[in-house]
Formats: sequence, structure tokens, C-alpha cells
Amino acid sequence: MIRKVLFGLVPTVAVMAMCTSALAGDCGACKSGCVEAGAACGTKTVYQRQYVTEMRPVTCTEYTTETRERTYTVNKRVARTEEKTRTITVQVPETRSKTVNYTVNKNVVETKTAEYTVQVPYTEEVEQTYTVCVPVKEEKTATYTVMVPKKEEKTSTYTVQVPYTEQVEQTYTVCVPVKEEKVSTYTVQVPYTEEVEQTYTVNVPVKEEKTATYTVMVPYTEEKTATYTVKVPYTEQVEQKFSVNVPYTEEMSGTRKVQKRVAVQTMKTVQVRGGSWQTEMVEVAGGTDAGGCPCPPKMCCKRVWVPTCETKEIPCTSYQCTTEDVPYTYTVSKCRQEERSRMVNVSKCRDEERTRTYTVSKCRPEERTRTYTVTKCVPETKTRKVSVTKCRAEEKTRTCTVTKMVNETKTRMVSVTKCRPEEKTRTYTVTTCVPEERTRSYTVTKMVNETKTRKVNVTKCKSETKTREYQVTKCVPETMTKEVSCTVMVPQQKEVKYTVVAYDCVPETKTASYTVRVPHQVTKEVAVKVCRMVAVEVPVTNACCK
Repeated sequence: MIRKVLFGLVPTVAVMAMCTSALAGDCGACKSGCVEAGAACGTKTVYQRQYVTEMRPVTCTEYTTETRERTYTVNKRVARTEEKTRTITVQVPETRSKTVNYTVNKNVVETKTAEYTVQVPYTEEVEQTYTVCVPVKEEKTATYTVMVPKKEEKTSTYTVQVPYTEQVEQTYTVCVPVKEEKVSTYTVQVPYTEEVEQTYTVNVPVKEEKTATYTVMVPYTEEKTATYTVKVPYTEQVEQKFSVNVPYTEEMSGTRKVQKRVAVQTMKTVQVRGGSWQTEMVEVAGGTDAGGCPCPPKMCCKRVWVPTCETKEIPCTSYQCTTEDVPYTYTVSKCRQEERSRMVNVSKCRDEERTRTYTVSKCRPEERTRTYTVTKCVPETKTRKVSVTKCRAEEKTRTCTVTKMVNETKTRMVSVTKCRPEEKTRTYTVTTCVPEERTRSYTVTKMVNETKTRKVNVTKCKSETKTREYQVTKCVPETMTKEVSCTVMVPQQKEVKYTVVAYDCVPETKTASYTVRVPHQVTKEVAVKVCRMVAVEVPVTNACCK
């Protein structure tokens, strides 16, 4: 389309070029005529551009929608049922008997001899001194002061301020802002550096010797004599009675429980999960063909797994424990008590006073003198030059706008609360505390230490070695044989019939309608703007001939 419009504009451009050359030739002719005549040129013909709309034929391609039909073949899966046979292995329970070796622990009694040590107790009477706190009561008298409360009525006069309101004319001042420009002079501190001589003080250390007196505690040794009491032990023989456990053996019979495992046949419900593959027809979108037209949907076969769940009863062998009472004989070691007497050595202590000499370390004060050095600091004045930053004042001027507040007086009526004094009387009770002296008697109990003597029985033990016979029961393992019935799962072959769904593909012819866009050439008239050169008569004056 753009190419055709460009071809239509080529003649227009050629005409415009011709018009331009014609105008240039006319101007030159006019100029030469004016020069020759030296008077007015009159009129001349000028070609002007003018756009004209023209109808031109244009060939274009148009598309027409046509509905067409096509035939296609679809394969259908037709289900059929077949019966087949398969061989499966089944586990069949079978009861069998077998000989089992087992170990039994038998009790064997063995007599042994052992030595043991017995702590034989004996009693000894000992005199003991102890201190007792005896309470002693004592009566005392004490004087104390009590503050006794006393009530008294008093009358007082007080002044009350009674408020009242009064209207008063009040004059108040309002600040009205007024702006004013002012020129102000301000001082700026300009810094500069100057060297100044500075005096400073330095502490110079000076050493000085001093003498000091101090006290030293000098140790010395002193001998002292002291008396002390010693417990001297001695041995005394005493007859003592004691009980001894004499062991003896006794045979006893009893029953014990033995557990056995017995096979029990039961039926168990089991869920068997299976399934089969089945074919379903699924509609699939056809897409588009080579011309861009949508295709009709297609029917396709899809394999789907259909699960099944079956409940079956299968035989199951379980073992249960049974308990039996079995009699047996065992030996028990017992003890009987026997009373015996023996002579026992008892250790006693008697008090004995003795004297000893010991050394005591003491200290006596002694004054001594020592010399030590003290460092003092003596101040010394020195001079140094220091750079000091100083500031000189410089005056500058600036213009600024100042807002001033001009006072303006106004009047208003204000309610003022005033108070007038008024006297009232009240009676009140005052509690006063009056001191009063009282006397009281109290008993004080004091604890007085008192020494007493008592006889105490002390039980002591003496070690004695004895021999005894005891029986030890040992477990000796013994191998025995017994017949046990057990259940064995025997595999057996079995033929089972089952149904299979087979699918046959059957071809089927179908017809589908589809839409096609058919192209064809059409000639149309299109309005085109064309530039034409139109001749126009224009008057010419002498000015154009100069």
C-alpha cells in the first residue's frame, strides 16, 4: 500500500519542479522587459500549487471464511473378558514332632567350713562427773514512768474569708508589632598571633636525711610448771553371758511353676490389595493446523490403574504359654539360739595427777633509731616564649529589619472575686499526756552451775573368732531330651482361575468440520491528494523590474 502511494506522488514532484523553473523564467523575462520598456510591466501568469483530491483504483487482498469437511479415522479400544489359569504356591500348616535337647540346672548341696569373728559385748560401771545448771529465783523492784492521757476542752476564735464577686473596669495593654529598618554597627573579633614571654614554676626534687625512733617487740623465753590429770588404764576380768546362733539343716518340699509353649491354630482376617489396568477414553484438544486454523478435539485411550481391596481369612499358628505346678525338694539352713558364759577382760581407767614443765614465749618493748632519706620538691621559676592568639576588634555595619512592639492601652469590664473577713468560734478537745511514776516487782531467774557425780554402765565389745559349717547349694547343668510338636508351613502348588480384561483396537471413520480463510483480489477506489500547478494572473509594478 505504501509503495502505491509513493508511485502516485512521483508525478506530483515532477510537476512542482517544472513550476519552479517556469517561475524563474518568467521573472527573468519580466526583468528584461522592464529594463527595455523602462515602464510598468502590467500582469503576468504565475503557477501556484494546489492540492486536489482524486479517486484512484487500488488492488488489495481480502480473505473469505469457508467451512469445509474432512474425514479421519479413530481407533477405539473395545474391552473383552478372558478367563485364564495360573499356578500359585500356598503355605499349608502341618504339625510335626521333633526331639529337642534342653539343659536343666540341678541343685547340689555342698558343706563348707568358715571362720567368723563375733563381737562379744560386756558391761562396765564407770563413775562420771557432770555439771547441772540449777535455777535460782530472785525478786527485784523497778520504778518506771507512764504517760497518762488527760482530755481538756478549749475554745478558739478563727477568721474565715467569705468570697463575693464585683465588676471592675480594667485597663490592659496590648503589644502591636511595628516593623522598622535599622542600621546597626557590630564589632567582629579578628584573631592574630603574638609571641609572649611566660614565667612558669618547676618543682625540683631535693633529697634530705631524717632520723626516726621506733619501738620493736624483742621476744624472750620463760619456763613454767603446770599440773595435769592423766587417765591410767588397768584390766579387770568379768563373767559375761552371751547368745550364739547354732546353724542346722532342714529338708523342705514345695512346688514351682514351669511355663510351656503350646501351639494354637487360629484364623486371621487379612486385607489383600490388588487391582487391574483399565482403558478410558479421554478427549484431547486438537491444536491448530499449518494454516493457523483450530483442529477438532481428538479421543485418545488412557490406561488407568483401578485398585481393589479384598478381605480373606488365612490360618495362623500362635503359641500360648501354659503354667504347670511341679513339686521339688530343697534344703534350708536354720539357726537355734544357745546361751553361753565367758570371762571377759574389761579395761578401766584411774585418775593420776602429774607435773610438767613448758616454755612460754614473751615479748618486751625496745626502742631503736633509724635514718631514712626524704625527697622534697622545691619550686623554681623559669621563663619561656609562648605563641598567644589574640583578637583585635573591627567595626562593621549591617541593615536589618526590627519588629518593635508598640504598647496600646484598652479597657474591659472584669469580674473580680474578693473576700471579706468573718470571725467564727469553735470548741475542740485536746488530749494531754501527764507523766506518772509507778513501781513494779519482777522475778529474775539465774542459772547456777552445780557439779554432781553418777555411775554409768558402759557397754564394750571384745572380738572372738569362731568356726561354723554351712551348706552351699550349687546349680549343675544337665542335658535332657524331650519331644515337642511344632507347626511347619509346607508349600503346595495350586491352580487358580482369574479373569483378564483385554482390549481390541477397532477403527472408526469420523467427519469433522473446519474453517478456512480463502484469499481473493479486490479492486477498490481510494481518495488520494494530488498537488496540481494552477495558472494565476498577478499584476506587476515597476518595483519588481528594478
